[in-house]
Amino acid sequence: MTPQAAAALDRLRAAALALPEADEKLSHGMPAFFIRKGKMFAYFWHHHHGDDVTAAIVKTSGTEEQAMLIEMEPDLYYRPPYFGPSGWVGIHLDRADTDWDRVADRVAISWELVAPRRLLEAGGR
Repeated sequence: MTPQAAAALDRLRAAALALPEADEKLSHGMPAFFIRKGKMFAYFWHHHHGDDVTAAIVKTSGTEEQAMLIEMEPDLYYRPPYFGPSGWVGIHLDRADTDWDRVADRVAISWELVAPRRLLEAGGR
């Protein structure tokens, strides 16, 4: 992993693990972030199957939101393989001008989409 990719993973990890009951494990060779005893809400994608992409993969409300994000900013968002058909969106982390506040916000939105009601009612993030 390049130093830039390692730094991107560190920043993504910090954003994801700051959320209530978030944890990390490897899934299909990628760092994956999930709510303990629950669902995944983000993945770190780096050079997966030789694609030269470093990205965060996060859940959206569905394919309509995914398409809107990609249409609005096609240099930032993309439809990732495997996850895309389910409405997940990729956020490029391999750009010099990565807006880490925006990345953290999308990670938090993804967390909210999978969080159990008890966490949301407790104040969530």
